[in-house]
Formats: sequence, structure tokens, C-alpha cells
Amino acid sequence: MSKIDPKLFSAHEHALEKEYDVCPKCGGELQHRNSKSGPFLGCSQYPSCDYSRALHQQDHSLDKVLPGTECPECGEELMLRQGRYGMFIGCSAFPSCQHIESAQPQAQSSPDISCPSCNKGKLAARQSRYGKTFYACNAYPKCSYAVNDQPIAKPCPDCGWKLLVLKKTAAGKREVCPQKSCSYKSAPLVET
Repeated sequence: MSKIDPKLFSAHEHALEKEYDVCPKCGGELQHRNSKSGPFLGCSQYPSCDYSRALHQQDHSLDKVLPGTECPECGEELMLRQGRYGMFIGCSAFPSCQHIESAQPQAQSSPDISCPSCNKGKLAARQSRYGKTFYACNAYPKCSYAVNDQPIAKPCPDCGWKLLVLKKTAAGKREVCPQKSCSYKSAPLVET
């Protein structure tokens, strides 16, 4: 405790109590506030004065026009953009056209594996917002069947479920039944 300099705590103005600016609308003090869109400066006279200013300017320097591409909805050029969940491809006519596509190359879906739950859709590879691949029925939202591991078009020998999944275990890759009520696991597969 003897090494603490008391001069640091006796300063007249604390850094967090600093006055930012004066509101250009009403002359009130601007205060640091937070919202779901991020931090901003807002007038202390709110709600009578609704002035606000972003604390951090959005950087659109990463937005690049992709020459030779065309939006399937409106015909304008497509752009590579940075969003909340990473890079994506969007229409340059935003906000009038809201077409977007994924910037990542599409993972190959399993070849023609029908959804065992609804028997109408096919299982397709999808990515969560965290980048993890899962396999879900393409008839969503009518069918919400999904598995986390790669599906294999083989019926389960124990319960008869229409597919198995390829699961990595400590012993190696195994074919496993995705049904919770079934505990079928194949012997470890030999990799070629």
C-alpha cells in the first residue's frame, strides 16, 4: 500500500466524468450511452431532445463491388460486405433490395439423403453462426430435423432408423445411430 501514489486519486477531474460535448439541438450535455447497436453519445435532455451521435463510425472500407456479378432479385451489382457475423455478399442497392448470400463456399451436402423425419426433404449441410457445420432438412420450417454429424444413408441395425451418422470418437470414426433411445455404435472404421 505504501507504493500507491496519492496524487493519482486527488486529481480534480476524473477521466470518466469528462464532459463530452454540447448538444447542437438544445445545448444540453451529451452523455455516453449504450444500445444493442453499440455505444453512442446522447443528449441528457432525452426525451424532450432526441439528438444522438455514434461513438464509433462504421467502417465501410471493406465493402467491395464484385464486378461481373448481378443480383438475382433486382439486377444491380453484388458487393462483398462485413456484417455482424462475418463477411457476406449483398446487393449494392441495399436497403431497397435486401438480397444476401453467404461469402463462404458451400459445404457439400450428403448425396441425396432423404430426411428420416418428414420423408419429403433432403438433408443439407448448413453452418451455424459460430462456423460449425450441421446437417438439417431443407424443408425447414415445416420440418426441423437436424444432426450435428455427417449422415450416412444406412439404416440402423438395432432400431431400424433410416440413417446413421459418422462420429469421431477416441477409438476412431464410428457409425452411430442418432436416435437418443438407441445406443448402436459400429466398430471403429478403418481409414483408407
